[in-house]
Amino acid sequence: MNTDPSIVTSTNVTSGSAVVIFCNISEYQPPIQGHAWKKGGKILTSDKEASDFTSYTVEEVNADSSGVYECVFETNPPVSSFVYVTVKPHVMAYKKSEHGNEGDTGVLVCKCNSYPPVNQWTWYKVNNGVSEPIVNGTDQFFIKSSGNKTELRIANLDMEKDPGDYLCNATNELGTSGAQVGLRVRSRLAALWPFLGIVAEVLILVTIIFIYEKRRKPDEVLDDDDGGSAPLKSNAPNHKDKNVRQRNAN
Repeated sequence: MNTDPSIVTSTNVTSGSAVVIFCNISEYQPPIQGHAWKKGGKILTSDKEASDFTSYTVEEVNADSSGVYECVFETNPPVSSFVYVTVKPHVMAYKKSEHGNEGDTGVLVCKCNSYPPVNQWTWYKVNNGVSEPIVNGTDQFFIKSSGNKTELRIANLDMEKDPGDYLCNATNELGTSGAQVGLRVRSRLAALWPFLGIVAEVLILVTIIFIYEKRRKPDEVLDDDDGGSAPLKSNAPNHKDKNVRQRNAN
């Protein structure tokens, strides 16, 4: 009578370098035609060996290598089991420094790529070196958290009270960790400064051209009068015309 195969796995991993995780199949099972190791649906390695034992080496246990590893025995049908590589949260700020305009809504974002998933996010505002918890939905603060990502929205930014450092803390079953995000708030006019600068440059250029043209025109008019005017007529008597009239009279 056939019985379902049983797979014994290595213990879950929480730290270390060059850590070997393994699976060993026992009891009666169809012929093994190979093995595979997967993580997140991606095949990490595979072989065609018929052994009832398979292993995989995790080079460094950290946020990137943490997760659920699946060992697959290529039987008919295939059978598999899981080994968990877990670490405490490794939190990263989407941007270490954010900027916002006065009166707008500021958005601060943190994420965590480690496994197991975060089960609690907490935000703090740092005032005079003291981290003060931010309560969701109070004053102008709104927190939206989903799995390994969290957002803090600060409505109607104020230049006096809102700039500063904020902390996002994540907690899972292995511990707590956090990251810091700086917030700067600019005046609404700050966005207009580049445009106003261009306008000022244009006005200065137009003024220079106007002054130059105004100073140049009188000189050009004087040059035209000197070189292009007709000679003045003389008031002296015309002796030639007088001699002609005398001959006609004789």
